[in-house]
Amino acid sequence: MSQLKSILFTGLLLTSLSLFAQDLPSTSVIKTTDLYNHLKPEIKNQIPNTEAALAAYYRKAFAERFYYDWHTVPERFELYASTFPEARANHLERANDHMSKFKAASPWLLPFNYQDGEKVNAYALRHLARQHKMIDIAFNYFYDNKNPKYISYFTNQMQSLNTALENNAYETIKDGNGVYEAFRSGYRILNWLEIHNLFLGEKAYTDKNQLYTIATLLQHGENLYETNANFSDGNHQTRGMSALAMLAILLRDFEGTDKWYDRAMTRLNEHLSKEINPDGFQFERSVHYHMSDIETYYFVYQLAKISNITIDKSVEDKLKSLFTSLAKISYPDKSAPVLQDDTNEPWAERNTISGTMTLGYILYEDPTVGYFAQDFIDSGMYWFLSKQQIELLKNIEKKKPTFGSVTLPETAYYVMREGWEKNDKMMIISNGVDDMKPDHQHGDILGVQAVANGQVILPNYQVRYSLTDFDFFKNSMVKNVALVDNELQGKDWTSNEGGSGFGKFKNLPLPTTIAWESNPQFDLFVGSHNGFENIGVKYSRQVIYLKDDLWVVKDNFYSKEAHTYKQVWQGHYTEDLKPNLIRSNFPDATGLDIYQLNAVDKNDKSGARGKEWTVVSKENQSEFSFITVLHPYSNFDKRINEEAKTPELAGWKQNSLSFEATGEQLKSLSKDNKSFLFNVKMITVANNIITFNKATDVSIEIKAKQVTMHNLSDGPLTATFKSKTTVMQDGKTINKNTILQPGHKIVITTK
Repeated sequence: MSQLKSILFTGLLLTSLSLFAQDLPSTSVIKTTDLYNHLKPEIKNQIPNTEAALAAYYRKAFAERFYYDWHTVPERFELYASTFPEARANHLERANDHMSKFKAASPWLLPFNYQDGEKVNAYALRHLARQHKMIDIAFNYFYDNKNPKYISYFTNQMQSLNTALENNAYETIKDGNGVYEAFRSGYRILNWLEIHNLFLGEKAYTDKNQLYTIATLLQHGENLYETNANFSDGNHQTRGMSALAMLAILLRDFEGTDKWYDRAMTRLNEHLSKEINPDGFQFERSVHYHMSDIETYYFVYQLAKISNITIDKSVEDKLKSLFTSLAKISYPDKSAPVLQDDTNEPWAERNTISGTMTLGYILYEDPTVGYFAQDFIDSGMYWFLSKQQIELLKNIEKKKPTFGSVTLPETAYYVMREGWEKNDKMMIISNGVDDMKPDHQHGDILGVQAVANGQVILPNYQVRYSLTDFDFFKNSMVKNVALVDNELQGKDWTSNEGGSGFGKFKNLPLPTTIAWESNPQFDLFVGSHNGFENIGVKYSRQVIYLKDDLWVVKDNFYSKEAHTYKQVWQGHYTEDLKPNLIRSNFPDATGLDIYQLNAVDKNDKSGARGKEWTVVSKENQSEFSFITVLHPYSNFDKRINEEAKTPELAGWKQNSLSFEATGEQLKSLSKDNKSFLFNVKMITVANNIITFNKATDVSIEIKAKQVTMHNLSDGPLTATFKSKTTVMQDGKTINKNTILQPGHKIVITTK
C-alpha cells in the first residue's frame, strides 16, 4: 500500500510539474531564472539550464525567425542612415520629447505629471502605452555612439510597467485607455520586438536584459490570449492578435504558445472574413485603417513564411485584394483620396500610399501593384524586410492599371475615371456607412471628391483626434455634400470615455445606392440617404460623368414645407457670374468652374484651418433640384466664358437639341449625337413620341437607325411610345408602355 501511495504521489507530482510548465502567467512576469522551466521538453533537451545558454539559444532563434538577421544590424543601420538622412533629426526630436516627459521609471496610472510638472492626460498616456517613441530612443543609441543610457532607459521603463502590473497600478480597459488593451498592448509588443532585435548584438543589452524582455513578452502574450477569447470588431483586436501570433511564432519554444497561435489565427481569420469586404476594402472605409490592416496582417504573414508555416490560400488572396482595392480608388498621380478617419497628416488632401503598395509588390511581385510602388520601402517598414526583399526593389516591374470607372459595391465607393495620365480626371463618390462599426465614419454620405489636371479640385481633409475641432472636421461642412437648413449629417457627437481624443457620431444617415451604370459615353451614379427625413425632407443625388469632359451633380429635395436647400463645395472660390458660377483657380492656372443650370439665390464663403468652402443656397422652397455642372479646365481659354449669356460647357451646348422635347423648367446639354435632358416630360425623336409619367431625366444618343435612351433619374419611370418602329429593352421587343429602372436603357430601332 505504501508503495502504491508513493507511485500515486510521484504521478501527481509529475502531473503538477507538467501543468506548471504549461501555465504562463498573465498577471505577473516570470523570473528570468525560471524561464527554463516553461520551455517545451524537446527544447530543454537541447540546452543546459542556465541563463547564458537560454539567452544564446534565443539570439540564434531571432536571427533565424525574425524579419532579418540581427547580425546584419551594423550594415543595415549604415544603409538606413544613408537612405533616410532626414530620419536622424526626427528620431532625436521624438526621443528627446519622450525622455523629457516621462521618467524611465514611469507611473502607468493617471493622474500623474510629466517631469516638468504638467499634467499627463489620457491622450498622452496612450502614446506611453504604445511605446512608439521608444523606437526613436533605440535608434538614438546608434546615432549617439552607442551610449548605453538609451538601453537602460528602455529596460527601466519596461521594468516600471511590470512593477505597475505587480502593484495593480496601471490604467485598465474599463477606463477606455487600458495599458493592456489589445491595440495598445499589441502596438507595444511590435515596438519592443523591433528594439529587442536591434539590441541583440550589443554588450550593454545583457543576457539578463534579453531574457527579461522575453519574460515580459510572455506575460503580454498570455494576457492577450486570455482577454481575446471572443471576436471583437475593429482594428484594436486585429493589432493585438497580430502581435500574439508574432509572439507565438518567435517564442514557440515555450509551453502554451501553440494555443496562442491557434487563437490568434482564429481571430485574425474572423477579422479577414468579416471586416475585409468582398470588394477588398477594409470595413471601416478609411484609407488609413485599410493600410494599417495591411501592415497588421503582413507582420504575421511574413513571419509565417520565414518559419515555413503554411498559410491558407484564401488568406493570401484576401491580403492581395487589399492592395488591388487600394489601386482601384487611387488618383492618377498614384496617391489616394482622403476617406473617413484618415489621420496621418491633418488637413492634407491626399493620402500617400506608395509605401504600402511597395510592400504589396514585395509580397506578390504584381506589376500593377508595382506601378504604385517606390524603389525603397518606407523607413518604418525597413526593419521588417529581409535583404532579399530590399534588393527586389531595385528593379520593380511596373504596369499601368487597365481598369477605368469601377465600383467597390460592398464598401460603397464609386469611381468615375478618365484614365491614368497625370492630368486625367477622376471622381470618387462615398455612399456607405458600416453597420458593425461606423465609429470612423464622417458626415460625408453621398459626398464627392475629384481631381483634374493634377489638382485636387474637390478636396476632403485628413483629421487628428486630439484637435479641438476634430468633430467639426469630421462633419458635413467640410465635405462636398448637400444639406438642408442647419442640419448636418453627423448627429449626437460623443467623445471617447477615456478622453483620448477620439470621438464618433451616434447618428448618421442611412444610405441607399439606387443605380450605377458605366458605359463608353457616360458614368451614372444615383443614391439617396434619410439624413433629412427628421425635418420632413427626402433627398437624392445623381452624378453623371460626361466622358471625358465634365460632371453633372443633381441634388433633389422633396418636402411639404419650405426649407433652405444647400450645396457645400470645398475650395477657394470667387463669384464670377453671381450667383450661378463660382470659380477656383490653381497656381498653374488650371481650375474648376461650378455652374448652376437652375438659378440659385446666394453663395456664402467660410473657412477654418486654412481651408475654405462655399455654400450655395436656394431659399424658401418645398421642392427644388440643383443641377450643377462641375467643369475642370486646363487653361484660361477653356474656362466657362462668364461673359456669355448661355455659355458652352466644354463643348456641350445648353438647351439646344436636335429633336423636340418639352417639360417645365427643362434643361439640356448636347454635344455631337448625345444629349442629357433634365425635367423632361415628352420627347419626339426619329418619328417616335415618348411620353413619361412624370418629369424625369434621360440621356439620348442618336446613331444611324438607332436611338438609345437611359433613365438617369432617382426612380423608375413609365415611358409610353407612339411609333411604328421597334423598341427593345434587355434584348426583347417591348410594347407601347414600359417601366424603365434608374440606369437602365431602351433601344429604338428606326426605319
